[in-house]
Amino acid sequence: MTAPRLEIRLDRIEHNARALVERLGARGIAVTGVTKASLGSPEVARAMLAAGASGLGESRLDNVVRLRIAGITAPIVLIRAPMPSQVADVVRHADSSLNTEPVVLELLSAAAVAQQRRHGIVLMVELGDLREGILIDDVADIAKLVLSRPGLELRGIGTNLACQSGVVPDDVNMGVLSELATSLEADLGVSLATVSGGNSANLDWALSGADVGRVDDLRLGEAILLGCEPLRRTPIDGLATDAFSLVAEVIEAKVKPSRPWGTIAQTAFGPRPAAPDHGDGNRAIVALGRQDVDPDGLGAPDGIVILGASSDHLVLDTGATPLTVGAEVRFSLDYRALLRAMTSVFVTRQFVA
Repeated sequence: MTAPRLEIRLDRIEHNARALVERLGARGIAVTGVTKASLGSPEVARAMLAAGASGLGESRLDNVVRLRIAGITAPIVLIRAPMPSQVADVVRHADSSLNTEPVVLELLSAAAVAQQRRHGIVLMVELGDLREGILIDDVADIAKLVLSRPGLELRGIGTNLACQSGVVPDDVNMGVLSELATSLEADLGVSLATVSGGNSANLDWALSGADVGRVDDLRLGEAILLGCEPLRRTPIDGLATDAFSLVAEVIEAKVKPSRPWGTIAQTAFGPRPAAPDHGDGNRAIVALGRQDVDPDGLGAPDGIVILGASSDHLVLDTGATPLTVGAEVRFSLDYRALLRAMTSVFVTRQFVA
């Protein structure tokens, strides 16, 4: 088998998605399965949909197109605000999109009219994390703009927390979102189909027994794919954490000193702390580097320590167990490592039973 390769277990992804759909469904919250970390994989999308996800969320238009070409007909929401240069294709391929900018809404309206389509709009509200979002006092005016433009349909409101600044979803900020939804409906005479509370970081709050108010949708990627919640990266009870693993091949195996020698300057990727002196030990290099994965997001097997990485090499201390050239080493991944590995053209993907 070729390496490096990502081994993907669709049964575990479907299991995780089904467990979350059931737990959140009992609280009146639907799951939008986010496929962006899988590079818009149709196989992953089908696993999420088979488990009961109400639709899919994607941040990149290329991935949306990939899903459509593969025959995915489920609703897809573009979860990064559309680029003005892509509005025609956004309307053509995505059922709805998350938005904050009036100028983009005007362009989406024109594109929808030209294509004789209706495009759903979810307005994103800034609740403190300082990524995308409309300030609360401005939401009503922008909602009125959506309602006044042909080809657009105001589907709802949403927010995003924890991604940029680590702001934790809680009763306070989720309560503000719920109150805003109710006041918009009363003031504008509309009914909002969606109040999207956020991402996998919302799970602690949503499953805590707290009053979820008007929140009726969460956009879940990391929790489904990796079985953990993003706030503390702790495993979620009953979910599989091994749906993905990254396999790399050993290209050098030798006994070497633990400390470099000579005059020390910066490495290829900046300064590096001085290495402790543990004497000679078993070292190995696998054909995997920063061009393939974020090495800081890898978990090594028991008894192996990752010492460092350059563009194309991952250096390992293999402890008491010497490896042989050609042997394979299997790593676990966190979200950042998965995201980069799925994007690398040098990492193949294999779906395994």
